[in-house]
Amino acid sequence: MKITVDTNLCEVHGDCVVAAPDIFDIGEDDEVVQVLDAEPGEEHRATVAQAAKMCPVAAITIEG
Repeated sequence: MKITVDTNLCEVHGDCVVAAPDIFDIGEDDEVVQVLDAEPGEEHRATVAQAAKMCPVAAITIEG
């Protein structure tokens, strides 16, 4: 699985960080969400899928 965040869409709501804190992060000065692990293992699929679903602007894409 590969995760990408469309930085043009991201509004830094932070719902993805709540859903999958091991995968997403927002630093103090960040204007968009950071992907900490762009290719996480299958054990993270459920939380990453939840994070993508929770994103109010649909900025997260999961491939594979």
